[in-house]
Amino acid sequence: MASKVPPDSPEGRSFQVFADKVAEFSNGRLTVDVFPSEQLGGTEVTLEQLQAGLIHVYPEDSGFLQKWVPEVKWIGSEFIFDDRAHWSRFLETELVTSWFGKVEELAGISIIGKESDFVRGPYNVQASTRPWRNLSEMSGIKLRSHNNQLAVDIWTHLGADVRVLDWTDVYQSLDTGIVEAANSPIGLVEPMRFYEVAPHIIRHDAKSQGIAFMVNTKAYRGLDAELRDAVDRAQQAAGAYSAELMEKFAAESIERMTATGVEYYEIDNADFIERMAGFYGDLESEGTLPEGFLDAVASTR
Repeated sequence: MASKVPPDSPEGRSFQVFADKVAEFSNGRLTVDVFPSEQLGGTEVTLEQLQAGLIHVYPEDSGFLQKWVPEVKWIGSEFIFDDRAHWSRFLETELVTSWFGKVEELAGISIIGKESDFVRGPYNVQASTRPWRNLSEMSGIKLRSHNNQLAVDIWTHLGADVRVLDWTDVYQSLDTGIVEAANSPIGLVEPMRFYEVAPHIIRHDAKSQGIAFMVNTKAYRGLDAELRDAVDRAQQAAGAYSAELMEKFAAESIERMTATGVEYYEIDNADFIERMAGFYGDLESEGTLPEGFLDAVASTR
C-alpha cells in the first residue's frame, strides 16, 4: 500500500488502522505493508505501479483516475455541493458509478467502498504567506495546485496564478517564494509543516474531500471471499476511525499552530460560489460538462 502522507499524520494513522484491521479481520492470513510519504514515487508513478499490480492499494483522491476517464475529474468540483452529505449522495448516482466502471475496464483499478467513507480534511483551507479575506484580496496569488486540470481551471477562474507542483515540493516552494499559497485539508497543514512558511491559514470550504481506496482489480478479485470481506471491513473501520480522528485533530492542530503565531480564520465564501456558478453555467452551455452532471448535482441536493 502506497501513501503520499507522513505516517504520523491523521491520514497516515488511519491508513495504518486499515492495515491493522486487514490482519485482524483475516486472522493473519493477509497483511498490508504501508509505504508512506511517497516512498514508492509520486502519484503518476504510483498509479502506473497500481495498474501493473506492483502496488495493490493506493488511498488517494479519485480525481487522479481522470488519466483514464476524464469525466472523473468532476467529482472534485469546487464550490458546487451544499455540504458533505450532498457530495456523498452525488457519489452514489448512476453517473458517477458508470465513470468508475469505465476506469475498472480500462485501467484495471477498482475502488473499495465509497470515497466519502473516509474523511479527508475534515475541511479545506489555504495556507498562505500573505493574508486575504475575500475573493478580491486573493486575486493574483501564486497558488500551488496538484496535477488536475479542473483544479487549475477553477482557481485560475477565481483569479489565482496557478502553478502545478508535487505535494512533497510544497513546503520548499512556499519557503522560496515559488508559490505564495497552497490549498490543503486542514488535517495535513501541521504534519506537512506548511504553517512554518505560510502562517495564514484560511478556511474556504471549497469542497468536501474523501479518500478513495483504489486497488488493483485483479489482485483484489483474486482474493477469496473471506479475504475480500476482511479488506472491505477494514476500509469501513478505517473510514470510521478517520471521521472521529479528523475533527478532534483539526481543533487541536489549529490550537497548536495559533499558539506559535499562526493566523487562522474562516471566510464567507459567497463570492467564490457566485463566481463559480457562472463558470459551471458557461461550461454547460459550451457542452464541456459531462451530460447529466448538473442534473445529478441538483437531484441529490
